[in-house]
Amino acid sequence: MPKPDTEHVLLLTSFGFLHLPKDADGRPVPPQADRIEDVRDRLRDPAAARDILDLDGLNPCVQDVVLNTPGARGLLANLADYADLPAGPRHIAIGCAGGRHRASGLTELLARELRSRGRQVDVEHLHVHLPRVLTTHPEQEPTR
Repeated sequence: MPKPDTEHVLLLTSFGFLHLPKDADGRPVPPQADRIEDVRDRLRDPAAARDILDLDGLNPCVQDVVLNTPGARGLLANLADYADLPAGPRHIAIGCAGGRHRASGLTELLARELRSRGRQVDVEHLHVHLPRVLTTHPEQEPTR
């Protein structure tokens, strides 16, 4: 495998789709990035695990739950390999519903993996500090 470009700083952003501004058609507008990974349908919501409800993806317990979610290890490997491409990305954004568990946890795990490969990585979490978003039914507006 080619040696990663250590001069190239990669920005990783986590966010929550439910906190994003909407376009004229009512669709959420995610951050500008070379790759936007929507994990809402790819990874089950770890917030169902009651012991991590009030934690966020910066916490190692949440990261462990996210990493052990079916499909997470494969997605993490895919994102890390994508970041190592010769003309690789400058910005990867990862989003889930609220940005507190899956997106922020996966972003932290990806940053750790890329740093272990010699990459320079900056991380920003847009919504990890916001209250957990609760929904009672898919068609209803989220409640806080």
